Amino acid sequence: MPLTAHKTYWLEHAWLGTHVEPGVALDVAPDGRIAALRTGPDADAPPPGAEVLRGLTLPGLANAHSHAFHRALRSLVQVGSGTFWTWREFMYQVAQNLTPESYFALARAVYAEMALAGITNVGEFHYVHHAPGGARYADPNAMGEALIEAAAAAGIRITLLDTAYLASGFGEGPNRHQLRFCDGTADAWAERVSALKPREHALIGAAIHSVRAVPAGALATVAAWAGEREAPLHVHLSEQTAENDACLAAHGRTPAQLLADHGVLGPRTTGVHNTHLTDADIALLGTTTTGTCMCPTTERDLADGTGPAGRLQRAGSPLSLGSDSHAVIDLFEEARAMELNERLRSHTRGHWTANALLTAATADGHAALGRPDAGRLEPGALADFTTVALDSVRTAGPLPRLGAETAVFAATSADVRHTVVGGRHIVRDGVHTLVPDVPSALARSIAALRG
Repeated sequence: MPLTAHKTYWLEHAWLGTHVEPGVALDVAPDGRIAALRTGPDADAPPPGAEVLRGLTLPGLANAHSHAFHRALRSLVQVGSGTFWTWREFMYQVAQNLTPESYFALARAVYAEMALAGITNVGEFHYVHHAPGGARYADPNAMGEALIEAAAAAGIRITLLDTAYLASGFGEGPNRHQLRFCDGTADAWAERVSALKPREHALIGAAIHSVRAVPAGALATVAAWAGEREAPLHVHLSEQTAENDACLAAHGRTPAQLLADHGVLGPRTTGVHNTHLTDADIALLGTTTTGTCMCPTTERDLADGTGPAGRLQRAGSPLSLGSDSHAVIDLFEEARAMELNERLRSHTRGHWTANALLTAATADGHAALGRPDAGRLEPGALADFTTVALDSVRTAGPLPRLGAETAVFAATSADVRHTVVGGRHIVRDGVHTLVPDVPSALARSIAALRG
């Protein structure tokens, strides 16, 4: 819903991409974009009628990789031990119990949790398309529409990355759990997803689940669909060494090379995880400007490993961040973990500045989701921003000019006080304005999925 008039926010401190500026007046136009920023003597105190945001205001965070229903797995999959493949069996059980109605309720609560964490835009890697057994709903996109409506109800933006998922492995059909995910052919996938329409808060993109789930002969169809629409295209890439080994056995090349051979890589494409890459893979992703979405919490939780994020970025691959399986929903933790993982790998410190890590969590994440007009506090950008407290037990003490370092290396999602989307206050003083009791909404929607 657009604003009915201009609105002014006064930001006690604002991160402007390179530094923290004290006292910033931010004017929002009725179209939900930033009309002007005023600093210096004209904004050293709140202008009359301005809404005051105390703390450090950042551009809204972009969660570039989400599977909303995985939120129901939190803690459940922390019992005992196992591997990615045993974790996947729990995931299948939850997926089997989803309906359009229950998915809306769960996703609304999950997206509200994201808003509370300062996230204003989510990339939903969506592959639960059909009813159990694979039958289509009367509306073949009922599940995707539920996610789009859930984002609206939670007040955030979404890029629905509708996912092609056609096989259980190289040369194998889908297993019984995966029938819900499968359209049968890439052409059938393209026909179904073409019926989805973007709207003000929602963009439609595409995804290839993985090279093991989309046969090589179908990769070009998905890439062409995205290319014709200039839409984002995401793909799980080299998350597991077993996938690499199987791809080499089936095709004599790595997953990255297979994607390149079929026209998948490029500046609108983002590889998610990019964990187990060869030197040639890194060069290939860099020279094609294919993005990398790192999900450090999930990658550690599933014991996948830590990807070569620093080398990828130096090669030319833009970095974004995602909470993926939602073991936690905290983009500050993801940004911090990317740096700390690199320190463990290299035994040296300081691979990214706090500004660079925040850029991955904001501007570069939004760009990966098809919104290059978001993620910056500047005139013309979407008026999507979030405010982090600088007086909590985690953030109190440092000088405000070190706010970027405080946000990345000390703050958590619990320190978010305000979230504004399109100029509208979605989270005010730590309370969601559209979903007042988010914990209860989460508890109810997750309990409804227990079979």
